[in-house]
Amino acid sequence: MKSVPALSITDLTVAYDRVPAVHHLSGSFAPGSLTAIVGPNGAGKSTLLKAIAGLVTPSEGRIDGATGNIAYLPQLAEIDRSFPIAVIDAVSLGLWCEVGLFRAITGDHVRRARAALAAVGLEGFERKQVGALSAGQLQRALFARLMLQDAGIVLLDEPFAAVDERTSADLMNLVKTWQGEGRTVIAVLHDIERVRGDFPETLLMAREPIAWGRTGDVLAPENLRRARYVSDAWGDAA
Repeated sequence: MKSVPALSITDLTVAYDRVPAVHHLSGSFAPGSLTAIVGPNGAGKSTLLKAIAGLVTPSEGRIDGATGNIAYLPQLAEIDRSFPIAVIDAVSLGLWCEVGLFRAITGDHVRRARAALAAVGLEGFERKQVGALSAGQLQRALFARLMLQDAGIVLLDEPFAAVDERTSADLMNLVKTWQGEGRTVIAVLHDIERVRGDFPETLLMAREPIAWGRTGDVLAPENLRRARYVSDAWGDAA
């Protein structure tokens, strides 16, 4: 019996000022799958994640299976580090859906936030200001917040960019743990070698889908060449 997809996308188009960033994409993510989204700059990868997360509205098509069960990590460059907030408080925001607007954070919530920080190697950083963290420390803290969200679908936009190798390895181990727990993980990446080594499934995009399936098949040289050609064609048309 065929399993029900964790997330399915049907003829999805997302446009900015009537220019498609994602164009007629269809496919599905199996429960517990680990998928990389790759493609040239401007291929629509981040836009696709934002559409799945409900942050942008599709122009056409639909996304099924995403409602209320998603944790989303934006690119580090999109994080405002100037807001004065302690690490423990920033991580505790992962409990927002559980706590709500008017309920207080309890001792149990604080213990869980501390445990999440310890799990990502930030024990003792609770009272530090977020703005004082290095890029790698901030990414660890954001992963701790994802842990508290306890979502079935995890979306990661360039999770290993601008962080050191040790942090990348630690965070990749956490991603694999999430997959082992049955969560569906989807990550936008530029590091093709990491994709080949760690991600069983890949979606190759150039605004429109180029290939989607097993990583070794998708990242075939002819597909990568076609992605560059299609991306250049979209650029010329724009």
